[in-house]
Amino acid sequence: MTRALIETVFARHAAARARRTPWEGLWQDCYDHALPGRAGVIDGGPAGSVAAGTIAGPPKYDRLFDGTAPDAVDQLAASLLARLTPPWSRWFGLAAGPDIEETDKPRVEALLTGMAGIVQAEFDRSNFTVEVHQCFLDLVTAGTASLALESAPVGSPSALRFTAIPLAELVLDEGPDRRLDVTFRHRELSLAELRARWPKARIPRAVTSRAREETDAKWPVLEAVLPASLAAPVKSGTGSPTRLPKGGYVYAAIVDPDLGDAASAVLLQEATLATSPFLNFRWLKAPGEVWGRSPVMKALPDIKTANKVVELTLKNASIAVAGIWQADDDGVINPANIQLTPGTIIPKAVGSAGLTPLEAPGKFDVSDLVLSDLRKRIRQALLTDQLGPPDSPQMTATEVLERAAETGRVLGAIYGRLQAEFLNPLTRRALAILKKRGLIEDLEVDGRMVELQYRSPLARDQAKAEVETFGLWARAIREMGPEGLAAIDTPAAARWMGRTLGVPAHLIREADETPERAAGAVSAANTPPAESADPLAAFAQAPAAPPSADLGEFALAAAGMLGELLQGGQPGANPATSNPGTAVPSAPPQPNAEDGNV
Repeated sequence: MTRALIETVFARHAAARARRTPWEGLWQDCYDHALPGRAGVIDGGPAGSVAAGTIAGPPKYDRLFDGTAPDAVDQLAASLLARLTPPWSRWFGLAAGPDIEETDKPRVEALLTGMAGIVQAEFDRSNFTVEVHQCFLDLVTAGTASLALESAPVGSPSALRFTAIPLAELVLDEGPDRRLDVTFRHRELSLAELRARWPKARIPRAVTSRAREETDAKWPVLEAVLPASLAAPVKSGTGSPTRLPKGGYVYAAIVDPDLGDAASAVLLQEATLATSPFLNFRWLKAPGEVWGRSPVMKALPDIKTANKVVELTLKNASIAVAGIWQADDDGVINPANIQLTPGTIIPKAVGSAGLTPLEAPGKFDVSDLVLSDLRKRIRQALLTDQLGPPDSPQMTATEVLERAAETGRVLGAIYGRLQAEFLNPLTRRALAILKKRGLIEDLEVDGRMVELQYRSPLARDQAKAEVETFGLWARAIREMGPEGLAAIDTPAAARWMGRTLGVPAHLIREADETPERAAGAVSAANTPPAESADPLAAFAQAPAAPPSADLGEFALAAAGMLGELLQGGQPGANPATSNPGTAVPSAPPQPNAEDGNV
């Protein structure tokens, strides 16, 4: 059965490798013009081989004359890091699902908050930020990236270890459910690296014999991760076929000395996994394609044109500085002996014109106009202006909301794909590793009992948009008078707003709390707060509604206060004179039995 697994891996790798080859020329152009600093470049490898590629040579800068694209790629990758997975910031959380009883939610929420803090601390102590930034650079440049997540050795600062996989080592394919979870990684390792990577593997005798003669010898190794439905059954230690986990994966590491010959290949390790250690994700994809497409690919014609315009402009500038000279062939002037230095005397024949300058044909002003337009289109294609810092250092509340809406519109589709292909597998894989290490409770994040919530800046922008939408409705209801305000469940709306904006669960008073605790909170809230220049601080110190208070009056005050804060005003102003386009927290939507979302 081991030989059958090797043959299955080689056959699927060869088919996926053939579909990868047509993309390599396009990737090479993208890296040469947008990310020349990357040491690994795409190389097809030997003809007919199963190698995914080799890392060839140092980075090349001799063909790059315009730096607009490399600068825009760096800025877009940094924006993705800051908006999706900001370092040292809580960008995801765990929440009680709709199947949890309301009476149990406070206790479950406290437990899940602690678990999320443990997981976030493991991310912060690991090398996640360094490696994921490299992946975002590959994603923006080539459209496809891969991040390996494995358990770190015991005693490491974090239980998680991340590795950004270069595109030169990867061959990818889609599984039966059209997810990009068929992964092949080809690289060359020495004997010491083989033993460090797979300490329990049986190293072939030919490898150890050659290693004694050549200390720096390396052998091709192919790592494969296939969905269980695509792989042959794997034997357990007793020799009987292992029952593969439903929806699980088969992992195989193979020494491949003859580059694709299954007869000479040796299986180093085989295993069954519940989750794939390789997280493969794409910027966008066309129907029927496996590999992703990048914004650099879209802007590549303009990038090449701008690069050529700068090259020609520099050549024209050198001509304008040094000049091109012409002289009559009068038998006196010898161009080989002429040096254009100060004080030089150049002889000429009687009646000849001597050296005369040749006028440069280029027009610098025209090239500048063309280059300015090209650079603007490159920056627009790479979202530099949309995601970069604002032009004005001071923005009103309305401008902030409009900019957040524009960011959500630009990155909405991309964020949806990254959440499905990257963030969801990333968090599930990390939770599986930490549960196996005993660092967190054994809870299944299934969307019904436990939900996974993203709290990155981009997700918070969407939450603010939800609050703003409800604010428009609440503002319209306020105009209807007390009868309209009676439709708002104010305490429930306040709790929903807190959960939507990511307020910690222990700061939100649930509906089942005792009146004594509520009265104590009201008494503390009614204490006159100290003056503060921060409107958010004043809002946090605003008095809560007493249990016997009129809900209509309290909703009116809450609507006015929240509207003023979203518009940049100070709390306590007259609600009737505030801007009608403000936001108020909305009532919590009811659980949906079909999708399991709240």
